[in-house]
Amino acid sequence: MSTPVLTAVAWPYANGPRHIGHVSGFGVPSDVFSRYMRMAGHRVLMVSGTDEHGTPISVQADKEGLTTRELADKYNRVIAEDLQGLGLSYDLFTRTTTGNHYKVVQELFQALWRNGYVAPKTQLGAISPSTGRTLPDRYIEGTCPICGYDGARGDQCDNCGNQLDPADLINPKSRINGETPKFVETEHLFLDLPAFTESLGSWLSTRTEWRPNVLKFSQNLLDDLRPRAITRDIDWGVPVPLDGWRDAPMKRFYVWFDAVIGYLSASVEWARRTGDADAWKEFWTPDAQGYYFMGKDNIVFHSLIWPSLLLGQNGAGDKGGEAGAFGTLNLPTEVVSSEFLTMSGSKFSTSRGTVIYVRDFLRDFGPDTLRYFISVAGPENQDTDFTWEEFVRRTNFELANEWGNLVNRSVSMAHKNVGAVPKPTAPTAEDIALLNQSKAAFAVVGDNLRRSRFKAAVGEAMRVVSAANKYLSDQEPWKRKDDPERRDTILHTALQVVSDANTLLTPFLPHAAQKVHEALGGTGVWSAQPRIDEVTDLDETERSYPILTGDYAGEQAKWESVDIEVGRPLEKPTPLFAKLDAALGDTGPEWAPIVT
Repeated sequence: MSTPVLTAVAWPYANGPRHIGHVSGFGVPSDVFSRYMRMAGHRVLMVSGTDEHGTPISVQADKEGLTTRELADKYNRVIAEDLQGLGLSYDLFTRTTTGNHYKVVQELFQALWRNGYVAPKTQLGAISPSTGRTLPDRYIEGTCPICGYDGARGDQCDNCGNQLDPADLINPKSRINGETPKFVETEHLFLDLPAFTESLGSWLSTRTEWRPNVLKFSQNLLDDLRPRAITRDIDWGVPVPLDGWRDAPMKRFYVWFDAVIGYLSASVEWARRTGDADAWKEFWTPDAQGYYFMGKDNIVFHSLIWPSLLLGQNGAGDKGGEAGAFGTLNLPTEVVSSEFLTMSGSKFSTSRGTVIYVRDFLRDFGPDTLRYFISVAGPENQDTDFTWEEFVRRTNFELANEWGNLVNRSVSMAHKNVGAVPKPTAPTAEDIALLNQSKAAFAVVGDNLRRSRFKAAVGEAMRVVSAANKYLSDQEPWKRKDDPERRDTILHTALQVVSDANTLLTPFLPHAAQKVHEALGGTGVWSAQPRIDEVTDLDETERSYPILTGDYAGEQAKWESVDIEVGRPLEKPTPLFAKLDAALGDTGPEWAPIVT
């Protein structure tokens, strides 16, 4: 049965290019999932964009001698190009500085305000003494007053998971320049998070299929929910649509508040661009499913804060209320959080130089080797260390020697001996066993992909590849010149399993999958890729910007075993994956960071 599926992907921040640690959390897992769900017959809407508001954008713009708008424009394009190169099949990858986004944020806020879930409150705000600029909570670090952790941020402690205010920290320091912030009284609007404790708890109790670390972490925070500021003293952000606030030059929505609403605004923008302004609603009803992909540092925003905003908009928080302009919106089906991808034990960090940018990686190694590494060895359930040695080993022995070699020798032998897909006769028990194994893998791999168990899924697919390689080695079709019927049956069996394995691996290796499809004599698009379109802002027509989008609903790969066509002409194949120099595993390429 076809189900509408919303794939909501964390919004990369537009203050610089993204590195491979970023895309291991939000990028590759969301695309593998979305490609599978489309192949399985579901209607998928995959949305995200660049997160472009807040003080960090202003700080980086100052460093580069650009305006905030110019900096956001610059990195919106850089990030869109990198994600396109990686093959992330967004239906819409947009940005948070569009007129559409502003309207959706303000409309959802109005529903929260009318239902009593937002109220003004005076608090101490952190100011940089040297610049006079507001410091965002995440840009202040100090000692946690609850657990004593020395690297707590002004919004939460990653060690104990508790919410914090910057003024709570012991010995607070600015992450920008190390100075001690000045705290001054200022009025802000606060989201009444405690007013969702009961409704959030009831909802979380139904999330039995979530990854245990995500569910437990979220439930543990329920007893310590506190009102959270949703505005900041800054001139770069979405204006507040209230009398006394809308014209205030230094009052804007806090960047975290408008960014999470981006999942809804991107859905609305996508619908408007299709010509059916209501098309987004299909993916936000109770009959739909919504999967949210991010790194573990964003769990609280997606498992507690965003659901609270949705409950408040729906009039379904502990205070009740009426549904807002968007009607009753669906809460997340699952929050799919990945752990951190580290390098030599250290978290990827642009400021410390421990970083491998996506663009550099794609230029030298292409997209599918990175997609495969993240899928098979990435930080799905625990922090995972990226090393060049392991990357080279996986690429050479699993992609080149196992998968690439199976495709090459199967197609090459059939091309050389028959020139086409050979006709099978009298299959043996060995032939039938291998064919049964490859067909049975569809259910196992598919179930793991549906549950975002990517390592288990790709591992099962590669077991089919290994079995097929062993089958060819055992059956030795190259020695069957005197028995062409048996030779052709072996080669037909091998080609059928190559076809099956290619389908199983398509979500992980979409670029290589297209090549294998063509090597097997197929034509047309097997695995569609995203494209960049230059578009005009729907509400501010003097502005234009790039979006990622694509045509993914045509005649493409389906999640099923399809009998290969006997007699289909075959050409001599080219290598699927180039083997990497083993010496690369010692230090990586010249541009790679040196980590000691």
